[in-house]
Amino acid sequence: MSTAITLTVNGKAVSREVAPDALLVQFLREDLRLTGTHVGCDTGQCGACTVHVNGRAVKACNVLAVQASGTEVTTIEGLAKADGTLHPMQAAFKECHGLQCGFCTPGMVMSAIDLVQHAPHGSAAEIREQLEGNFCRCTGYQNIVKAIQQGAQAMGV
Repeated sequence: MSTAITLTVNGKAVSREVAPDALLVQFLREDLRLTGTHVGCDTGQCGACTVHVNGRAVKACNVLAVQASGTEVTTIEGLAKADGTLHPMQAAFKECHGLQCGFCTPGMVMSAIDLVQHAPHGSAAEIREQLEGNFCRCTGYQNIVKAIQQGAQAMGV
Protein backbone atom coordinates (compact mmCIF):
# COMPACT_ATOMS: atom_id res chain seq x y z
CA MET A 1 0.00 0.00 0.00
CA SER A 2 1.30 3.45 -0.86
CA THR A 3 0.15 7.02 -0.45
CA ALA A 4 0.34 9.83 -3.00
CA ILE A 5 2.14 12.96 -1.84
CA THR A 6 2.75 16.29 -3.52
CA LEU A 7 5.19 18.85 -2.20
CA THR A 8 7.69 21.42 -3.37
CA VAL A 9 11.34 20.47 -2.98
CA ASN A 10 13.99 23.08 -3.67
CA GLY A 11 11.48 25.11 -5.64
CA LYS A 12 10.22 22.25 -7.83
CA ALA A 13 6.85 20.52 -7.54
CA VAL A 14 7.18 16.81 -6.79
CA SER A 15 4.49 14.12 -6.76
CA ARG A 16 5.24 10.54 -5.78
CA GLU A 17 3.76 7.42 -4.26
CA VAL A 18 5.38 6.59 -0.93
CA ALA A 19 5.01 3.91 1.70
CA PRO A 20 3.00 5.25 4.65
CA ASP A 21 5.96 4.64 6.97
CA ALA A 22 8.63 6.22 4.72
CA LEU A 23 10.61 8.92 6.48
CA LEU A 24 11.17 12.28 4.83
CA VAL A 25 14.93 11.67 4.91
CA GLN A 26 14.46 8.39 3.03
CA PHE A 27 12.21 10.07 0.48
CA LEU A 28 14.72 12.85 -0.14
CA ARG A 29 17.74 10.57 -0.38
CA GLU A 30 16.29 7.49 -2.07
CA ASP A 31 13.43 8.78 -4.21
CA LEU A 32 14.78 12.22 -5.13
CA ARG A 33 18.50 11.39 -4.87
CA LEU A 34 19.18 14.48 -2.74
CA THR A 35 21.95 12.84 -0.77
CA GLY A 36 23.20 16.01 0.92
CA THR A 37 20.64 15.30 3.63
CA HIS A 38 22.58 12.79 5.72
CA VAL A 39 21.41 9.99 7.97
CA GLY A 40 23.45 9.97 11.15
CA CYS A 41 21.55 8.58 14.09
CA ASP A 42 17.98 7.83 12.94
CA THR A 43 16.75 9.17 16.30
CA GLY A 44 16.71 12.93 15.74
CA GLN A 45 19.64 13.63 18.00
CA CYS A 46 22.55 14.38 15.66
CA GLY A 47 21.01 16.91 13.25
CA ALA A 48 22.73 15.54 10.12
CA CYS A 49 19.34 15.20 8.41
CA THR A 50 18.16 18.78 9.04
CA VAL A 51 16.17 20.38 6.22
CA HIS A 52 13.75 23.30 6.10
CA VAL A 53 10.04 22.57 5.97
CA ASN A 54 8.04 25.72 5.29
CA GLY A 55 11.10 27.75 6.30
CA ARG A 56 11.77 26.04 9.64
CA ALA A 57 14.62 23.66 10.48
CA VAL A 58 13.29 20.12 10.88
CA LYS A 59 15.05 16.82 11.41
CA ALA A 60 13.94 14.77 8.43
CA CYS A 61 14.43 11.47 10.24
CA ASN A 62 11.59 12.43 12.60
CA VAL A 63 9.05 13.29 9.90
CA LEU A 64 7.09 10.90 7.73
CA ALA A 65 7.13 11.75 4.03
CA VAL A 66 3.30 11.83 4.05
CA GLN A 67 3.45 14.50 6.78
CA ALA A 68 5.45 16.69 4.39
CA SER A 69 2.78 16.54 1.69
CA GLY A 70 1.66 20.05 0.81
CA THR A 71 4.78 21.68 2.25
CA GLU A 72 7.83 23.44 0.84
CA VAL A 73 11.04 21.57 1.63
CA THR A 74 14.51 23.01 1.13
CA THR A 75 17.57 20.80 1.33
CA ILE A 76 21.23 21.77 1.29
CA GLU A 77 21.15 21.28 -2.49
CA GLY A 78 18.49 23.98 -2.77
CA LEU A 79 20.51 26.75 -1.11
CA ALA A 80 23.03 27.62 -3.81
CA LYS A 81 21.93 29.72 -6.79
CA ALA A 82 21.50 28.13 -10.20
CA ASP A 83 24.89 29.53 -11.27
CA GLY A 84 26.58 27.73 -8.36
CA THR A 85 26.97 30.78 -6.11
CA LEU A 86 26.85 29.54 -2.54
CA HIS A 87 24.27 30.74 -0.03
CA PRO A 88 25.94 33.23 2.36
CA MET A 89 25.90 30.67 5.18
CA GLN A 90 27.50 28.01 2.98
CA ALA A 91 30.15 30.52 1.93
CA ALA A 92 30.80 31.45 5.57
CA PHE A 93 31.29 27.81 6.54
CA LYS A 94 33.81 27.48 3.70
CA GLU A 95 35.63 30.72 4.47
CA CYS A 96 35.77 30.14 8.24
CA HIS A 97 36.76 26.47 7.90
CA GLY A 98 33.60 25.48 9.80
CA LEU A 99 33.92 21.89 8.68
CA GLN A 100 36.39 19.06 8.66
CA CYS A 101 35.01 15.73 7.53
CA GLY A 102 31.85 17.46 6.27
CA PHE A 103 29.34 14.84 7.42
CA CYS A 104 27.49 17.19 9.80
CA THR A 105 27.90 20.25 7.59
CA PRO A 106 24.66 20.14 5.55
CA GLY A 107 22.53 19.79 8.68
CA MET A 108 24.64 22.33 10.52
CA VAL A 109 24.21 24.89 7.71
CA MET A 110 20.45 24.31 7.54
CA SER A 111 20.16 24.71 11.32
CA ALA A 112 22.40 27.78 11.26
CA ILE A 113 20.19 29.55 8.72
CA ASP A 114 17.12 28.92 10.85
CA LEU A 115 19.01 29.94 13.98
CA VAL A 116 20.11 33.33 12.65
CA GLN A 117 16.68 34.09 11.23
CA HIS A 118 15.28 33.81 14.75
CA ALA A 119 18.27 35.08 16.77
CA PRO A 120 20.44 37.09 14.36
CA HIS A 121 22.83 38.63 16.86
CA GLY A 122 23.56 35.64 19.05
CA SER A 123 26.69 35.53 21.13
CA ALA A 124 29.03 32.57 20.78
CA ALA A 125 27.48 31.03 23.91
CA GLU A 126 23.95 31.51 22.56
CA ILE A 127 24.86 29.98 19.20
CA ARG A 128 26.42 26.97 20.92
CA GLU A 129 23.27 26.55 22.99
CA GLN A 130 21.02 26.78 19.92
CA LEU A 131 23.14 24.16 18.12
CA GLU A 132 22.53 21.66 20.91
CA GLY A 133 20.72 19.26 18.53
CA ASN A 134 23.53 19.22 15.95
CA PHE A 135 26.62 17.16 16.63
CA CYS A 136 30.04 17.62 15.09
CA ARG A 137 32.68 15.12 16.10
CA CYS A 138 35.57 16.88 14.36
CA THR A 139 35.72 20.64 14.77
CA GLY A 140 35.23 21.59 18.39
CA TYR A 141 32.63 24.13 17.16
CA GLN A 142 34.92 27.19 17.33
CA ASN A 143 34.97 27.74 13.57
CA ILE A 144 31.32 26.71 13.23
CA VAL A 145 30.35 29.50 15.62
CA LYS A 146 32.53 31.98 13.69
CA ALA A 147 30.94 30.81 10.44
CA ILE A 148 27.44 31.30 11.79
CA GLN A 149 28.25 34.81 12.99
CA GLN A 150 29.82 35.69 9.63
CA GLY A 151 26.94 34.05 7.74
CA ALA A 152 24.41 36.06 9.74
CA GLN A 153 26.17 39.28 8.77
CA ALA A 154 26.35 38.24 5.11
CA MET A 155 22.66 37.33 5.14
CA GLY A 156 21.87 40.81 6.44
CA VAL A 157 19.76 39.57 9.33
